[in-house]
Amino acid sequence: MVVAGRQKSIAFFIALGAGLIAICVLLYVGWVLLNWRTGVLLFLGVILLAVLIAGVVLNTTFLVREIRRNEQQDAFINAVTHELKTPVASIRLYLETLQKRPVDDDKRQEFYRIMLQDSDRLLSTIEQILRTGRMGARRLNLARVDLGVLIDGCVQRTRSLHHLNPESLAFDQAESIDVLGDSEELEAAVLNLLDNAVKYSKPPVRVRVSAAPVPDGKVAIRVSDSGVGIPKPELKQIFKRFYRVPGPLATKVKGTGLGLFIVKSVAKRHGGRVWAESEGPGTGSTFVLQLPVMQ
Repeated sequence: MVVAGRQKSIAFFIALGAGLIAICVLLYVGWVLLNWRTGVLLFLGVILLAVLIAGVVLNTTFLVREIRRNEQQDAFINAVTHELKTPVASIRLYLETLQKRPVDDDKRQEFYRIMLQDSDRLLSTIEQILRTGRMGARRLNLARVDLGVLIDGCVQRTRSLHHLNPESLAFDQAESIDVLGDSEELEAAVLNLLDNAVKYSKPPVRVRVSAAPVPDGKVAIRVSDSGVGIPKPELKQIFKRFYRVPGPLATKVKGTGLGLFIVKSVAKRHGGRVWAESEGPGTGSTFVLQLPVMQ
């Protein structure tokens, strides 16, 4: 599908370039053929020149967009390769150690624990990629979902994955709130928000989660951190597929650039929306996932 899309883009650029060349030829030929009609030639020349300029601008715009898309896809491939290769290499190393030399029980249990964590990380990456691919085709399995229970489970899972204590990742819930949704997709959205907040937090990690009703029959899930923050021009860009904020931090923080895209897709499929709030680098950030409340 990606290859077909690139082929169509290339074909479009070739056709547009050929059209621009044809326009230039018409301008020169028209000057020869219509030289005796200066007024008509001037009128046609102005129109054709405007079309030519518009075509060049359009061609450049699409070309820049295609280059950026290719760069994002290359970055995604590199990130996925790293996310898949690292846990596999770690598991293999511990298995070879267990196979080649005797290990006491305590050390063996520690190896098992690390290998299980790496397996969870590997499965999480694979599931995220698969979820992105089937997001549009999969039908929602709608049911009543207790949002407090779902968020609390996600918080517990994130604490275990990142070895956090309750003070580092806390959930404040005022009341029980039910929504009509697909529990699997909603769980994936909340987990991605929590994982994103923890990964981009500066030590010590301080992430706060809340869920409360807001006007118009909706509930807002807020995930706030005191981490690196987000430049204002990037607040909307970060929800695009494969997109990661440029800079040295993007290479240090593990990820595929799909997490927030999944959150946005889930919100849209459930009739809600998601957005980010930040005053800029170093000020932390807050992500708000808004969903309709079940009446």
